[in-house]
This record gives sequence, C-alpha cells and structure tokens, in this order.
Amino acid sequence: MKMKKVLKNVSFMILLLNMCIIFRQETGLKKRIVINVGQGGKDSGAIGINGIKEKNVVLNIGLEILRLNEKSEAPLNLYLIRYNDTLISLSDRTKLAKVLNADLFLSLNCNHSHNAIARGIEVYVGETHSEYSKESVWFAYQLQNQIKKHLGFDVGA
Repeated sequence: MKMKKVLKNVSFMILLLNMCIIFRQETGLKKRIVINVGQGGKDSGAIGINGIKEKNVVLNIGLEILRLNEKSEAPLNLYLIRYNDTLISLSDRTKLAKVLNADLFLSLNCNHSHNAIARGIEVYVGETHSEYSKESVWFAYQLQNQIKKHLGFDVGA
C-alpha cells in the first residue's frame, strides 16, 4: 500500500528536523516544535485515489513522526495540533502554537491537483517579517532540499 511507503520516508523528517534545529541552536537548549496536522473532523481535505482522505494521511504521518521521535536517542520536543480525527479551527491552531511558545511551526497537508501527472512538494514561509524571518527562510530552504534529495521530488523555487 502506498501509505506504508509514505510512512517509511517519515524517518528522514526526524533526522532533518534534528539537523536543522541542532545546527541553528545553542548547546543545551531544546527547541519546541509544533506540527499542524491539517484538516480533521468534518473537514476531510483533499480526497485521493480510492477515497483516501487528506486528514487521515497527514494524521498518520504526524503520529509516525511522534513514534519515531520517541524511539530516538535524543528526542525532540514535539507537539501535534491534533492527535485524533478532530477539527480544530485555524485560529485555535495558531493560538495553541503561541501558548506552547513554539520555536518552529510546521504544517502537514496533502494537496490535490486536477493534473494526473502532477508530483512534488510545496514549502511556504509566512510573509510576516520578524526577528526570525531569515531563520524561517533558511529552514524552509533546507527542508525543501532534503525532501527533494531523499524522496526524489522536483521542487519549485
């Protein structure tokens, strides 16, 4: 099943997060990472082949990231926005990230295209300028390059 193949590739995400966070932080400080697992509840998101729902795919990926993180020698300080099939509003997602004092906010989504041969990934950085804007762009660039390298997807600029 394709879901198993997707989940196998999640382990490199943990390694990538470790590399990016550790490379950019002072020794001894553990950064708090909040992962927004898209959709949920009545919002199924994109629906793929055989009725596979985006909300289930991204939740499975998020839970697998947590599982692999818990097994690692130096686990990261990770939180998911949702741990089950619950709809959480966009405003509540950002509020939760602020309450948790997130150092990094990642959002997992699986988009749909009417083009049957479309493949790839998208990495976005918020337009809000802050003291962390340069670090955000740096992290997005590293993430995009590692995904391209490890999964073989073409990525746009």
